Amino acid sequence: MRLGFSAEDEAFRTEAADWLADQMSGEFRDIRGVLGLTVMAERRKEWEQQLGRHRWSCIGWPSKWGGRDATLEQQVIFAEEYARSGAPGRVGHMGIELAGPTILAFGTEEQKARFLPGIASGEVLWCQGYSEPNAGSDLASVRTRARVDEATGEWVVDGQKIWTSLAQICDWIFVVTRSEEGSKGPKGLTFLLMPIDQPGITIRPIRQINGDAEFNETFFDGARTAAENLVSTPGNGWQVAMGLLAFERGVSTLGQQMGFRHELDAIIAAAKANGSASNPLIRQRIAKAEIGLRLMRYGALRVLSNTDHARPDGAALTYKLQWATWRRNLGELAMDVLGQAGEVTSGPDYDFPMLPSLFLSSRADTIYGGTNQIQRNIVAERALGLPREPRGNA
Repeated sequence: MRLGFSAEDEAFRTEAADWLADQMSGEFRDIRGVLGLTVMAERRKEWEQQLGRHRWSCIGWPSKWGGRDATLEQQVIFAEEYARSGAPGRVGHMGIELAGPTILAFGTEEQKARFLPGIASGEVLWCQGYSEPNAGSDLASVRTRARVDEATGEWVVDGQKIWTSLAQICDWIFVVTRSEEGSKGPKGLTFLLMPIDQPGITIRPIRQINGDAEFNETFFDGARTAAENLVSTPGNGWQVAMGLLAFERGVSTLGQQMGFRHELDAIIAAAKANGSASNPLIRQRIAKAEIGLRLMRYGALRVLSNTDHARPDGAALTYKLQWATWRRNLGELAMDVLGQAGEVTSGPDYDFPMLPSLFLSSRADTIYGGTNQIQRNIVAERALGLPREPRGNA
């Protein structure tokens, strides 16, 4: 098992780090370290376009479609250096990491030519239409319906999605719908690409406890999309949706660890500043967090070094469960280090600083992309070969 990077990869690291440092100390220094994804939205869009102009937006994509043909190792390196530079969270990540790879894997050549250039350039932002009020981790329970208008050939969609990240600033949404009357479970689902700016779609932001409104309710009332915006075939939406979730749980998560490093370092600094570092229980928990972070690093490198894709990789299957639980515990540690000072803010709109925001946001890590309970089922069934959990009529 190789636990490092090649000389070529390290040269790539230097190139990426230098470019990012120039940007964050120059033209885009005003958005360095910005936390909330809806803060300074227009500048964030400009940043996405800057990444696109210099071909740093989707480096793992083929160069034909605006990428750099970067290896998996280089993608992780860029994610690490991106976090190290203090660059803001990507408002284009749904397109770069989910919609784009899905179109590359399942889309037609016409769909690739139409949609990929806009994603790569940062000019077109995407959001995800998966979860519904009664269909979260159980995606097969979606009720949003799609039918074909025989007169126009368009798909017509009615229903509701929820927790739609950044829908209020996005241009397109990919939607899992139920298109076969009477179907249940994963059968009869269809995957559609839909423009958001139309009369049949209403976006309602959900204000969070930290004052941000990253998530939205999305209502479809006779919303329409062209026949050519169907991905794969009618009724094959489950396969496409599962392929997309594999991208969500893949390389896009591996570079998170540099961000985790910053958060843990901030907790250590706060503990030293307010004296809680002298508490042996706090010191023990900090040490445990440090050990956990290093284990995640080695686990990620193990995933990268695996060349046997014929059987499930236990390290890959457990990674999401591992980091989500670790970060939730880190948020709790942050609040225990801060004490009462972490429970108040000087601003009028719950504009909490980094560590209280970590506590609030990390609760969601164990839910999105498959809850911890779902992740344990995946490990049990795919890695350990245990019997599948009963799934009703699915």
